[in-house]
Order: sequence, then structure tokens, then C-alpha cells
Amino acid sequence: MLKQHDKGHEQTIVKRGGGKHAHDDHGGAWKVAFADFCLALMCLFLVLWLMASRNTESLEQILTEADGNKTDQGKGVMPQQIGGPRGSLIERFPMPRTGNSDVDGNATSGFNKVPQQTAEQRTLYETPEDLTLLAKTLAKMSSDQGLASNLESVITPYGLRVMLHDTDNQGMFVRGSAVPTGKFSKLLHQMGPLFAKMENQMLIVGHTDSLQYADTSHSAFSNWNLSSNRAMSARAQLLDGSMPKDSVLQVVGMADRAPLDPKRADAGVNRRIEILILTKGQAQAIADMFGVPSEQQSQLSKDVDAALPDRNVLQQLRDKLLEGKGKRDGN
Repeated sequence: MLKQHDKGHEQTIVKRGGGKHAHDDHGGAWKVAFADFCLALMCLFLVLWLMASRNTESLEQILTEADGNKTDQGKGVMPQQIGGPRGSLIERFPMPRTGNSDVDGNATSGFNKVPQQTAEQRTLYETPEDLTLLAKTLAKMSSDQGLASNLESVITPYGLRVMLHDTDNQGMFVRGSAVPTGKFSKLLHQMGPLFAKMENQMLIVGHTDSLQYADTSHSAFSNWNLSSNRAMSARAQLLDGSMPKDSVLQVVGMADRAPLDPKRADAGVNRRIEILILTKGQAQAIADMFGVPSEQQSQLSKDVDAALPDRNVLQQLRDKLLEGKGKRDGN
């Protein structure tokens, strides 16, 4: 800097400069490191978001009918098992394979992996002897999957009542959701080819225990949604195992309205899927009840018993099931 005096016109040179500061060595490196950290964090959130979206699509496939219609999933609190604890986007349970893969993960061409049986090729189970043979076959399948204690079969005037229920050691579904466990999914897949050769139609009924969700508003997700979704999930697994669509006459969710053990709200036997394999006359009677009766069925079929079952008989059946369960748990 030049400074000029008035009198002598002398020039004085003044140099101003600072010494070397301590932070000069770092420069802007910390800014680059911070930018890299923000970029990595953004990539992490993007990956988690993609994982959550994929798992949601997989769950929707389970709760979707074969023709593409979704069941009512409710607007309330969804099960905490879907996507892990609240606030987490990471799935904590393995999703079952659907669509173009079988239960072992092998690629297939679609849902029905074996040719559908025509009506002439199918077997009609009508007599108690026929239904007993069918019950033994189903019991053998469940035993092979390690689910012998989870299956009960009872011959009724309406057909064969097959109950697939939870136990203290093994559940049919992930708790609070309609996602079937691995063993239960394989069992339903194995039942598919057997039902494909069967002329009888069936009802699929879902049941839950009496434990309630935190949100009890009318539009919230409840045991009614859960039982219906589980029944639809069981139907989807059977269809994936090659069972034809017309084998299912009705799919019903009964929530906790029909417990087998009413004294325990959380009893595993109350969480169940029931498959009622109907005789031909009973299936026709139910179809006529909800549809337009045909001329031949303007009156009840002579093979159909229109009388309601005796209350004492139903109580004896419930006591028998609970007694059998107690013996297994004791062993």
C-alpha cells in the first residue's frame, strides 16, 4: 500500500499480511466428506423404501383372488407383523412364494401346475366310508408336514369337516396377519391335487381368537378382516396347488364368533381354518339358498337334512375336540 505525504512527497510501502492459520491445512475437505455422507444416507433410505414397496405388493398378492379382486383390508391398525415393529420398513418374516414358483422355489408356468380334472374324472365322496378314507388321506398329509396335532377331521351330516388350527408350538399363520407359515403353505399346496380330483364342493371358513386390536373403531382392521383374509389366503394356496376354482362354493370369515374353547380368549384351537367338504345334496342346497333355485331344486333335495343339529350333539363334539387336544398337549 502506497502512502504519500503532503510535504516531502516521500513514499512509504506498507505490507499487510497474516501468518498461516491453523485451519488452512483442512481447506474444504470436510464439506466433501459431509456431502458423501448425505448421499450414502439418501441411498440407504431409497433401498429401504424399495424393500417396503416390494413386500407390500407381495402381501397384496396373497390377499387377492385369482380373478384380481382384493378383499377388504380395512382402514384401521394393520398387523404389526407386516413390515416388522411399527416404524420399521424391514420385513421380519419371509414372504411365501406365489405366482410362477412352486413351494420349493422351482419355476412353473402358472397357478395350475397339473391339468384340471373334468367332472367325469373326479371322485364324489358321499358315504361315511368315502369321507373316512378322505380324512385319513388328509391326516397322512398333515403328519408328513409335521402338523399332525394341527388337524382334526369330523364326519358330519353335511360332509367332512376339516379343522386346521394353531397349537402352542405351531401356528398356521404369522400372528396377526394372513401370511401362512411355511409348513401350512406346503400342506395346502399338497391338498390342491387331491381336491382337484374331487367332485365335492367346499366351504372355507376363517376363525380367530378373542383378542382384539387396539383400534376398535368400526372402520378399523379387526378380527372380521383377519378371519376373512386368512380364509382367502387359504383359498389362494389351494388354487396354487392346482385345485380348480369351482371347488370352492363359499369363503367366510367368522372372526371370534364360534370359538372351540370359549373359556380362553387366546386359545390356539380357536385360531383355525375350517374346510367343510360338502356332500352333493348339501352343496346344491346352499347354492339354491343364495342363488336362484333350479326347477329340479325348487324343493329341498330328499337327501338333504333340513333339521338343525341337536345342541347336545354339538356340545359333545366340542368336548371331544378339547379332550383330544388336552391329551396331545399332555404328551
